[in-house]
Amino acid sequence: MARALIVGCGCHGRELGRKLSGSGWRVRGTSRSAGGCAQIERDGFEAAEADPDRPGTILEFCGDVSVVVWLLGSAVGEQGLIEAIHGPRLERLLEKLVDSPVRGFAYEAGGTVEPDLLAGGRAIAERAARTWRIPVTFIDRPRDEPRWAERAGEVVRALLPA
Repeated sequence: MARALIVGCGCHGRELGRKLSGSGWRVRGTSRSAGGCAQIERDGFEAAEADPDRPGTILEFCGDVSVVVWLLGSAVGEQGLIEAIHGPRLERLLEKLVDSPVRGFAYEAGGTVEPDLLAGGRAIAERAARTWRIPVTFIDRPRDEPRWAERAGEVVRALLPA
């Protein structure tokens, strides 16, 4: 059974989680807070308190994961944090995923984060795909688009061969 780790599992992450679980996937979602984890659990998913600014906290939860979904295209916080999670922290995580069971990575390349930062994160993910042959895909659709979660789920599921 495939398992997804959704990093940034707020409202839209849980919506994506419902689409994935509806097609037989197990879903684990991360939040930086206990309150966020409680909401993830209330929605029926496994919760993990982890911080994308500290890749080691994410890696702790990748031991039985097939796909990591970096759903942070609309992340909020201090500018330095946002720059880091779409830059050097993302790069460190991808370097470590090559030595894990993870077999695919989905990067949210659209959202409210500055377009230059999202383009930089996309370039990092593309470089990781070339360097370590990690299958990578991109979630480009705006979250307010009808059927966003359904389309994002299709993109994520396509990472694993049937």
